[in-house]
Amino acid sequence: MTRKESFQKGIQAGIPIGLGYFAVSFTFGMMSVSGGLTTWEAVLISLTNLTSAGQFAGLDIILASGSYLEMMLAQLIINLRYILMSFSLSQKLTRDEPWAHRYAVAFGVTDEIFGVSASQTGKVSPFFNYGAMCVAIPGWVLGTLVGAVLGGLLPAHIVSALSVAIYGMFLAVVIPPAKYDRAVLWAVIGAMGLSTAFAVLPVLKQVSSGFVIIITTVVVSTIAAWLAPIQEEGKEKALHE
Repeated sequence: MTRKESFQKGIQAGIPIGLGYFAVSFTFGMMSVSGGLTTWEAVLISLTNLTSAGQFAGLDIILASGSYLEMMLAQLIINLRYILMSFSLSQKLTRDEPWAHRYAVAFGVTDEIFGVSASQTGKVSPFFNYGAMCVAIPGWVLGTLVGAVLGGLLPAHIVSALSVAIYGMFLAVVIPPAKYDRAVLWAVIGAMGLSTAFAVLPVLKQVSSGFVIIITTVVVSTIAAWLAPIQEEGKEKALHE
């Protein structure tokens, strides 16, 4: 397959991703502007980060005037999965692929782009990823721009109502696996319980939102990995499904 064909195939795979990103980043743009950021600050964040969970967590830290340490640790923990995805995806590229292409592909790795790339049979051309990125990244950035602009024009009560969309996205991500995997269900319940404790208990309420995210993520994921580790057979089966 030529580079042009790979690029075109990547574009086709990236179209639904871009549409989904537009809807989610629309909310991010509105929340950024309503929190005090300018439109172009919100757009710049989306253009240089490309991580929904990381950006929303980072926005909370920014608006709460959190420290650089909080931001660094939160982003490291939340986005750690992208390192593993990049390692995995590097095995799909040919060994003689230049490092410049490897770095460019790694920059554009998201859950969805990784999914469509990893599902390709045989080796994957970096131009497939570039095609997907050319649709997905503009969708993410444009959604942020439109959300930021409309967030400054729409009445406050409408912006507040639309900002609930991000919770709908998280529910859409969590509910399907929680239906058939009790470990996921208990991990979600545990995270909710620990977050609630930080919100209502007198001593824990003093912890900043950035460290709440970090502590909750580390504690719940560690306990879940200890009590319900993924067996190697399950991994192999999941990879072939």
